[in-house]
Amino acid sequence: MHLAHLRLRDFRNYSRLDADFEPGFHLLLGRNAQGKTNILEALHLLATLRSFRGVGSSAMVRHGQPGWFVGGRAIGTGTHDVRIYWSSRERRLTLDQQPIKRLTDYLGTFRTVAFCTEDLALVKGAGRGRRRFLDFLLTQTVPGYLSLLQRYTRAVRARNALLKRKPVDDAALESFTAEVIQLGNQLIGHRHDLLPALAPRIQAAHQRIAPGGEELSVEYVPSVKTDFAADLERIRDRERKQGATLIGPHRDELALLLDDRPAAEYASEGQKRTIAIALKIAQAEHLTEIHGVPPVLLIDDVMGELDEQRRQGFLPLLEQCGSGRGQVFMTCTEENWPRELGRTLQRWQVNEGRLTQKKV
Repeated sequence: MHLAHLRLRDFRNYSRLDADFEPGFHLLLGRNAQGKTNILEALHLLATLRSFRGVGSSAMVRHGQPGWFVGGRAIGTGTHDVRIYWSSRERRLTLDQQPIKRLTDYLGTFRTVAFCTEDLALVKGAGRGRRRFLDFLLTQTVPGYLSLLQRYTRAVRARNALLKRKPVDDAALESFTAEVIQLGNQLIGHRHDLLPALAPRIQAAHQRIAPGGEELSVEYVPSVKTDFAADLERIRDRERKQGATLIGPHRDELALLLDDRPAAEYASEGQKRTIAIALKIAQAEHLTEIHGVPPVLLIDDVMGELDEQRRQGFLPLLEQCGSGRGQVFMTCTEENWPRELGRTLQRWQVNEGRLTQKKV
């Protein structure tokens, strides 16, 4: 899978960009604040409809403009034209010139895995980020998972609204409780099924890039401990008092333990960075295993932060994803680009929102 063409209009600091990319390694070089990360953000947006920086769409509009446009031609099992336009008054998403109304009809058209500084939140942040990590991986690998998750989320919101009302409508509450249980059990089952494949990949990746002796364990911890219906009944009064659904997949956790202690609390910043990279390596390897082709890797100045051992552990994934028809985009300064990959790099210079290919 690779992106053959990228088009930007009024996106971040790019007023206008049209660029063609071959499969392989693409190195984006330039000083800080020139627009290197903005290109990776645009590619990630095409794949997920989200910024990996965790910002809203309004933050991506070039100063003084009403909206932005991001488009691309993605080549995988087929060739697809993708276009996204956003303004405060209008949103448009098209796939092969056809409007997209449901996310389930779009997600998976173009797959990326981003490695960036924000990944630290997967380890040190709240459980929501780790749940999103699991859910997005399942969305891209299990047909129907996204629709199931959306239906569950709507049911929980409706149930919460009923719990906030006084007096509570018991008949309506019972109906939504049954729906939450039925959908929630399916989500829990899919997450349980994912872990036996995902956890060993995370641990193996961590062993490759971590100093010797550190042991990482990964465990899915549902908030439902025995039976969903029975557990809800036990906390019935507490839920009515707080006006919220207190257990279910929306409260689950992906536990990350380093030498049997919670990584968020006891790991150093370097150890947390290593765990975050291991999570993303495992994500890319799992997507490759399921789909038969690697996702496009987006690496935002990560190589420059790694010591020699961690670099060497990272390189096999880069080799796999950058070979054949795969694609890797990396941002670096001129001084810290990974010369281990120098034989195949396609080098681009980024300067004040302009992108030009450099001759080798």
